Amino acid sequence: MNVEWLVSILSITGALSAESAFKNDIFQMFIHAGLVVKIVLLILVIFSVISWAIIFIKWRFFHNARQETAYFMDLFWGNSEIGGIYKESDALMFSPIAQIFRAGYSELMRIKKIQGSPDSTGYETPLNGLSDYVERALKRATIQQVSRMDKALSFLATTGNTTPFIGLFGTVWGIMVSFRGISMSGSASLAVVAPGIAEALIATAAGLAAAIPAVVAFNYFNNKASEMSSEMDAFAADFLSLVVRQVIRKRFKSEKD
Repeated sequence: MNVEWLVSILSITGALSAESAFKNDIFQMFIHAGLVVKIVLLILVIFSVISWAIIFIKWRFFHNARQETAYFMDLFWGNSEIGGIYKESDALMFSPIAQIFRAGYSELMRIKKIQGSPDSTGYETPLNGLSDYVERALKRATIQQVSRMDKALSFLATTGNTTPFIGLFGTVWGIMVSFRGISMSGSASLAVVAPGIAEALIATAAGLAAAIPAVVAFNYFNNKASEMSSEMDAFAADFLSLVVRQVIRKRFKSEKD
């Protein structure tokens, strides 16, 4: 009878100490977690911090890009002087369409400079050759801007795909350690099992907390990048048509004179 009473007292004492140590306190759970679970949680925290930094930077980039692009499009279609547009677009560093325009205009000026140089033979570049040069410059600029928009998005995708599994690994490891402790103590009471399971499940919760914002942000920014990419392709075609029309008009006027 005394032995049973002693066992009951020990069980109650263990339950009270476990409750006081793990009562809804995540920090305490982290402190009492095993080394592997702590390493897993540290990795997840690093993933989460980097992901949130990327989310902030990309949100700022796309926000400024949208505003500057709207300003540039009003400037482009409301001004017939391409040289003036080029000067105005110098400050629009976030707008991918403005950067495409600057690349195409620079290529056009380069060709005109070559034709107007003292060493030039006076031979004018054929219209199809001129459009090919400008088109290649626009394509290069488009590729550069798409790469700029997609930069660091792969890390968000990696975070969304891997952190749940990293957290699950920490959970599985913690549960394994908990069951090993149960087998060694010979007791399977809730007071013994619950703390270890709670510690283990924190890793899964941390993995999901890191993955969910990363997945949402990746889908959002990827959609924005796709929209801007379509706008860049449309603008490149419009700009090329504008250049061809101006060259035709200029040559027709010179031949008429």
